[in-house]
Amino acid sequence: MLELTMAAVAAADAGATAGMQMADAPSEPGSVLHVGRDRTVCRLVTPDDWLFVSRAHLEFRCGPDGAWLLTWLRGSQDDPSSKVGLVVDGQAHPLAYGGTVALPRGGSGEVVVRDRREPRSVNVGFYHEA
Repeated sequence: MLELTMAAVAAADAGATAGMQMADAPSEPGSVLHVGRDRTVCRLVTPDDWLFVSRAHLEFRCGPDGAWLLTWLRGSQDDPSSKVGLVVDGQAHPLAYGGTVALPRGGSGEVVVRDRREPRSVNVGFYHEA
């Protein structure tokens, strides 16, 4: 099971957890969870006017071995208006635009999508139940 918790945080909300959302999916091959602005595709949805987040920005996909992969999906622009990082065990790791990384099995962490123009972010906590 992969559990996600998302909070959209603007500078005015710093320290607050406004707009908390949660989603989960079984660790079965092919299971998918999307994060973005498009309510028809994404289980976790950011505010419509947060254009630094693509319609479908992040994809969490369960592979054939039950491990979860995180992909920063490429949007319509060549140069993204956000930065994405993965924080695991207190260590921050940038994620390349269009890149994929494996999530730790049985671990937890956070994916942070930061606006390059304004002090706001989308913080997606994850917990992979082993």
